[in-house]
Amino acid sequence: MQSTHFSDQNHQVKADVLIIGSGAAGLTTALKIDSRFSVIILSKGPLTEANTYYAQGGVAAVLDASDSVDFHAADTIRAGGGLCREESVRFITQCGAETIQWLIDQGVQFTVHQGENTPHLTREGGHSHRRVVHAADATGVAIAQSLYFAVQQRPNIQLLSQRTALDLITSKRLDVNDNQIAHSGCYGAYVFNQITGEVEAISAKTVVLATGGASKAYLYTSNPDIATGDGIAMAWRAGCRVANLEFNQFHPTCLYHSEPPTLLITEAVRGEGGYLLRPDGSRFMLEFHPQAELAPRDVVARAIDHEMKRLGVPCMFLDIRHRGESFIAEHFPTVRQRLLERGIDMVHDLIPVVPAAHYTCGGVITDLFGRTDLAHLYAIGETGCTGLHGANRMASNSLLECVVIGSATGEHINQHLDLNTLEPSVLPWDASKVVNSDEDIVIAHNWHELRQFMWDYVGIVRTSKRLQRAHNRVRLLQEEIQEFYANYQVSNDLIELRNLALVSELIIRCALLRRESRGLHFTLDYPNTLAEARDSILTPRNAAQAIEGWELPQWS
Repeated sequence: MQSTHFSDQNHQVKADVLIIGSGAAGLTTALKIDSRFSVIILSKGPLTEANTYYAQGGVAAVLDASDSVDFHAADTIRAGGGLCREESVRFITQCGAETIQWLIDQGVQFTVHQGENTPHLTREGGHSHRRVVHAADATGVAIAQSLYFAVQQRPNIQLLSQRTALDLITSKRLDVNDNQIAHSGCYGAYVFNQITGEVEAISAKTVVLATGGASKAYLYTSNPDIATGDGIAMAWRAGCRVANLEFNQFHPTCLYHSEPPTLLITEAVRGEGGYLLRPDGSRFMLEFHPQAELAPRDVVARAIDHEMKRLGVPCMFLDIRHRGESFIAEHFPTVRQRLLERGIDMVHDLIPVVPAAHYTCGGVITDLFGRTDLAHLYAIGETGCTGLHGANRMASNSLLECVVIGSATGEHINQHLDLNTLEPSVLPWDASKVVNSDEDIVIAHNWHELRQFMWDYVGIVRTSKRLQRAHNRVRLLQEEIQEFYANYQVSNDLIELRNLALVSELIIRCALLRRESRGLHFTLDYPNTLAEARDSILTPRNAAQAIEGWELPQWS
């Protein structure tokens, strides 16, 4: 039996699987799903606008004879501040070699050793060996383009761009007159069509959240504008637990420049011998960590932040000039070109750098198949939290996790999705009691206020007083946003602001729970690390109920 329908006789959009997000995780899942299932992939912006496209470094995988999965796992746990879930670390790291081969089979052209057909391996912060497979310095683009092309060849997959998921459809959003008895679970999503301005109901037997993280909660970020925590917020509102959201990774080296957008300077620059310098030209990282520039990202970011504040200067500098023009041109063509567009030639000039919000290490609690607390709902990539990253993500483990868990999710859907499952009737979106807004300035003001106090109070270095101030501010902001949301037509900006404010609150609450400094969470009030590493877990009041046939993620 095969199902390839995308709408029924009543013109309601339907699919067997709805994937929200078009980055590496979402595209991988779609490619792993059997062709007998109909799949819809939603992209909030253009189909090429995902965090994957901005990933420069590469994919961590054990390919060298001197390396091992044990080494990779140990490095990951060490970088993660001892908070990583060992089962997750072992499962994901041991899949490295087959992940690289699968990506090659999809058409990804990784950089190889000259005259050979073996991938060139570079080294990044936290890694004890060279194990980062890359496509020059634009690995994310190479992966995303290849997966996107492969998806386009599949007739059972439909791609819809300019769609912003608004909320998940649960049993509360079903037609009470329907004769089918519905149990707790996810049945699709309400989606804002940016082209028509209308909200559409898309029903599905299975929903996969692959919307990325929430780094746009911060004033300065390396992420694209779409990274507003949509999947995390929707899952929380639907009753899913979240964990470890206090661990926001700040990439140590983003370009300090007056013109947007922020440009991330790949960690591979330091991996290939780049030095961090003070304005006077002196190195400083050896004063903070024995691995110097190759220390874990949290250490490097705090060191740069410390030196900037101590000296009262706006940035530090990255120096790769000593490697020479031919080396730089071969290894960093994309970064060099983008810097040249901003008047900086890394062959001859120092690169001014500052930390910027980069990666959300926590997220929606899942198991290794991407399953959440809500039946038929999966969360993958940066949206989900498998426990791989712990208190700090090690460089180039994120794309690995996207493909490994995306693959596992796709295979799990193949084994458990029943085409004969009846689909209950979904209630249409009700916009009868709202009006068009003529006060969009409120959204813009609240957006800026949120990102400003998150940067000031919930940044690289925290205190309990700062966190409490941020919590007070975000609750007031949420009241204003909810009043606006209840009375006016939704817009893309309003949806994102609503989600970002909620995820910011969850970040702050997780941070207030942690009475220690660990990994990316550093507080002056509790500077020491406790002997026992424990997860920060938040449970919503409307927590999802366990149902037969759906195994909940085992976190405690």
